[in-house]
Amino acid sequence: MDNSTVNLRVKSGAVQYRPLALTPGQDLTGYVLSKLGKAILFLMTCSSVFAVLLIFFFVIRESLIFFRDQGLWASVSTNAWYPKSEDPRYGMLALLAGSVYVTLAALAFSVPLGVMAAVFLSDLVSFKVRAVVKPVIEILAAIPSVAYGFFAVMVMAPWMQDHWHFSTGTNALNAAIILSIMALPTIISVAEDSVSSLGRELREASYALGATRFETLFKVVIPAAHSGIIAAIILGMMRAIGETMVVWMASGNASQIPSPWWDLSQSVRTMTATIAGEMGETEHGSIHYGALFAVGVYLLVITLGLNLISEFFLARAKKALGKA
Repeated sequence: MDNSTVNLRVKSGAVQYRPLALTPGQDLTGYVLSKLGKAILFLMTCSSVFAVLLIFFFVIRESLIFFRDQGLWASVSTNAWYPKSEDPRYGMLALLAGSVYVTLAALAFSVPLGVMAAVFLSDLVSFKVRAVVKPVIEILAAIPSVAYGFFAVMVMAPWMQDHWHFSTGTNALNAAIILSIMALPTIISVAEDSVSSLGRELREASYALGATRFETLFKVVIPAAHSGIIAAIILGMMRAIGETMVVWMASGNASQIPSPWWDLSQSVRTMTATIAGEMGETEHGSIHYGALFAVGVYLLVITLGLNLISEFFLARAKKALGKA
């Protein structure tokens, strides 16, 4: 062995020799491989961004035929959605309201349960229990949405009619309950990561000042992790508002705004269910075809806004923890 090499002993007991000084060829090879790796990663990143931009371009382009004929305001100023009648109407207000109804109702169920479950996993159970329970919760995200839809139609709908005497079991409440279950894994996972990342110092300081565990959790831990929890809620909202199969099967698909407004036992229709239910039977290039893409434009704008808001709160949470 000469002065240009050094021996490194690995766990297996074998001795491996590595050069301390690289030859010009090795130095050039390492430089080229480094630049090539960065270029490949950059192209992969750009391709994903380019794909998203193409989706936006395609959806907006296909919706222009509707906006040129009907206008932007006319589409959201009425709830009359009758695209196949003799006098077609494309009012999307009821569709927007239906999506808002089922999403907010789903969050009313999932947010308290999800935040409490996140605190329970991070502070109240042992690591062994957490290692078992958290993967089980995350498995809920792997269940196909059509399976949730069949459960809503075959189990929840008859049960609601028999026990709560609803006129129909496929309604906003049925869809909201199933959507809340589907949003739980996202809310619990992100919120639990945010609460756990606070560390023990904050908790121990609260205990040192005489606070109980309940006071520490609800007056110190949860407020300190509020940015991450808000981001978890917004991501759960995105999961609910973008769902298709469950709301298509369980919401009743009635283009109406419930009256009174708080009555979730009535059927509603969402934007995603409208696109899924009518796109396959619509003539390409027609006003109805453009109207469905216009619904998609509104949905893209809503989800993009929610995504930007969630990124803002996630960045705040990382900054508060000194990770940004």
